[in-house]
Amino acid sequence: MDLTRRGLLAGAAATVGAGAATVIAGTSASAAPDSPGTGGLLVGCGSADMTGAIAGQGMMGYSNPEQVAMGLLQRCWARAFIIVDQATRERVVFVTCDIACVFESHHIGVLAELRRRLGGLYTDRNVNINATHNHASCGGTAWDFAYSLAAFGFKKNSYQAEVDGIVAAIVAAHDDLAPGTISVGRGELGDASRNRSKVAFDRNPAAERRQFPDAIDPTVTVLRLQRGGRDVGAITWFATHGTSLADHNVLIAGDNKGYASHRWESDEPGIVAAFPQTNAGDMTPNLDLARFRPSGPTRDNKLNCALIGERQYRSGRAAFTRTRPMRRGGVDSIVHYVDMSSVSIDGRYTPEGRPASTTPAMMGVAAAATSSEDNYEQPLPFLSEGTTNPLVRVLGGDRRPPVSPWIRDMQAPKLIAFPLGIMPPAPWIPQVVPLQILRIGDLVLVAVPAEVTVVAGLRLRSVVADALGVTLDDVLLQGYSNSYTQYVTTEQEYDAQQYEGGETQFGRWTLSAYLQEFERLARAMATGRSLGRGPARPDKSGFQPDLVPPVPADRPIAGRRYGDVLRQPTSTYRPGQTVVAEFVGAHPNNDFRHGGTYLEVQRRVGTGWETVADDNDWSTEFHWSRPPGSPDTSRVRVEWTVPPRMRGRFRIRYLGDSRARSGRLSPIVGTSDAFTIV
Repeated sequence: MDLTRRGLLAGAAATVGAGAATVIAGTSASAAPDSPGTGGLLVGCGSADMTGAIAGQGMMGYSNPEQVAMGLLQRCWARAFIIVDQATRERVVFVTCDIACVFESHHIGVLAELRRRLGGLYTDRNVNINATHNHASCGGTAWDFAYSLAAFGFKKNSYQAEVDGIVAAIVAAHDDLAPGTISVGRGELGDASRNRSKVAFDRNPAAERRQFPDAIDPTVTVLRLQRGGRDVGAITWFATHGTSLADHNVLIAGDNKGYASHRWESDEPGIVAAFPQTNAGDMTPNLDLARFRPSGPTRDNKLNCALIGERQYRSGRAAFTRTRPMRRGGVDSIVHYVDMSSVSIDGRYTPEGRPASTTPAMMGVAAAATSSEDNYEQPLPFLSEGTTNPLVRVLGGDRRPPVSPWIRDMQAPKLIAFPLGIMPPAPWIPQVVPLQILRIGDLVLVAVPAEVTVVAGLRLRSVVADALGVTLDDVLLQGYSNSYTQYVTTEQEYDAQQYEGGETQFGRWTLSAYLQEFERLARAMATGRSLGRGPARPDKSGFQPDLVPPVPADRPIAGRRYGDVLRQPTSTYRPGQTVVAEFVGAHPNNDFRHGGTYLEVQRRVGTGWETVADDNDWSTEFHWSRPPGSPDTSRVRVEWTVPPRMRGRFRIRYLGDSRARSGRLSPIVGTSDAFTIV
């Protein structure tokens, strides 16, 4: 994702301490959080709802201020896995989040809460928080102004919901720890991604291109977690963007990887199934590669989301059945912070063999073109947008400092559009970032706070594999980790100044800097040394304006009561048809309903009703709108596409909360007439 593509996100309030996050632990009923032993592993799995504001706030992904959330397709989840080596007492935490990016704000907020609740057990060294990089989550959750611009500022409600959800998932996994085993499986998937920047890819040396004959990374890697012969966790890595739901979508969702997780967890209750990214920087799920018409396999974006998700699910399950025990046991981790704005690079790491350096972050003109395969709309160039977005003026963006000649030289051939790294009052994207390596048995994860192209990922994996003395297949690039700084391309790709090159913020030698720093980190890990923490990150939490007015108190539609049905379903439906019911409602952001739902589809059973679908099911959609001219009334539409083999008598329920001027919430229940599925 990118600046000119990211419409930053809005929020959700939830309090973990008050039980506001829904938590699903693994299958163990009791936990042994820190049982010392003579050997073996403890494994724990947990998930929690991290859905933020689903209405009236900007979305994260496409940087389109007009892409404002208007409902919910599927909830966003944090899925956490903890593995403890009982012999060494080392542990690692791996968390995959159904959001566009893990920002520095998330990383700092989660670690602070873990420290408060669990002491020094989980730190930035052994905790990896990564994003599936969907483009349908909440906006405005970053402290970095470049990422909150399209949402018109910071959205504390969504931010808090996301932090609380991540913490709740980790705590659930911690409480779930018990003796278990891990194994790894591998496969390939060739029809869930295409290279959207083939022109840039083709500039790489032939030997590297031969590693990817179809210009994609088809590798599927699965980590299987078991206890007592039962499956409790699955982590499936595969590289493809979370852009199946394109920029016309206004429903919060987890996109194709969220679909894959839900599919697996529905098929196998009790398992926690995550689908993290690897080096997906130039990988798109929109297989047609059509300019400003995101499509493929079909012209239906929602169907494409399900199809690409289904393909990842099936390939993950196939590799899951072929897992083998690890050759090496135990876990390890290391972290070091680097100021990416000023890395002096040894000539051994540059293609030319000459020393080089990075510069403060600079967004290129090429970035304004967006990734045309994933967008319907071409957002306004950043500079033009800045003249109309009042937040730019509030932040001082209309007083851009001049760019020094040396920066232009180091950034060439990029044409600089916006000097993000030298903007007042502080750099608009992170520049001091955590570099991390995790080892889980044989598997090594190179955690990069950016999205990395497949060939750039190959080079990073190779450097780390050589430094650790392991095979290349055992090293994965774990992108979108712990912070977010846009893209990393090879120098050859950078020279093409395609979209990804324009978004490679720290200049032409960004990858060379990462190669140098990750080799240092890997060699330190191999010898058991520490590089120290590195430079401190600046605190950006203090000045976080929000230009979106507060939501007013609710009022029912004139002449109606909350929960009244405005549109009843028809009397009869068949599988494949869509049931629609509309209700007098209230603003959904009053309560994100973690642990609950905004809707229920219920089937008649005897003299009662049982719920067969809720707002986390792919078959349902929840839509919210204001009636024309109204600032404080709400109309809610529930849609349910009837699954195959569904028969009987059904009804739709709407569940919400109205807010009075005093702030007091009152529950709303609306129930449709019954209808028959034949």
